[in-house]
Amino acid sequence: MSNEIATRDEQQAVATTNPEQTLPAPAPTAGTTALMAWAQEASLAYDMATKLAATSFVPQSLRGKPGDIAAAILAGSELGMKPMATLKSIDIIQGTPALRAHAMRAVVQREGHKIELVESRDDYCKMRGLRKGEETWQEVEWDIPRARLLGLLNKDQWKKQPKSMLVARATGELCRLIASDALHGMPYAAEELEGTVHAEIVPAKAPLSVAALTAPVQQPAPAPADEPAYTVARDDQDDDSDGLWDQDAVDGSTDWPEATQPGGAA
Repeated sequence: MSNEIATRDEQQAVATTNPEQTLPAPAPTAGTTALMAWAQEASLAYDMATKLAATSFVPQSLRGKPGDIAAAILAGSELGMKPMATLKSIDIIQGTPALRAHAMRAVVQREGHKIELVESRDDYCKMRGLRKGEETWQEVEWDIPRARLLGLLNKDQWKKQPKSMLVARATGELCRLIASDALHGMPYAAEELEGTVHAEIVPAKAPLSVAALTAPVQQPAPAPADEPAYTVARDDQDDDSDGLWDQDAVDGSTDWPEATQPGGAA
């Protein structure tokens, strides 16, 4: 009997001396568990993106870029969208992910908010929205004079389909106004960012010398009668894909989306 008591005392002394050998490992926190689940989801998304990168189901801006595709799939998942729907709804414009206008409306409407197109013409668009649980409708208007003030009318899509672009601008502004919490970090519609210099710093122009300031302006020689006169086309796109001189690099201007304020422009 005394031997048994001595053995138990010895075991208890060992357990007291080395508590790390007997205490259970700490349970993972909720944040750690969520991060591990997200990491697993990201790995699966990248595997899926690698297989889809070269297919026609991926938009041109994402084709051949499995990393960007995986990021788009993950972003769409946070908005409640399935992978293939995401690839038809999100564009990457100058490194910025953006929902297309139709997808933005779908996300907001799925949350129970209401959006209505009141009037739509080639020169005018009016939309209104009602946040779930509220009684006051918010209205947004976009017209050609407003687009002209922002320098949008010289862009290709505005020349081809002004009616659709007015609807897209009104959509982005209205969705931010009534349901910004539903957009999860993608507050601008892709149609709003298309062709803008977004989050880029334009280098400052070098100061002109005194000689350059006082030099007489040289007039271009007239074109011969048998040859057509050519003019330099202005390009507001921030790239050289069309071979035109980038006017933004010349005058140091940028085309930013308007500040998102109630009643402000998108």
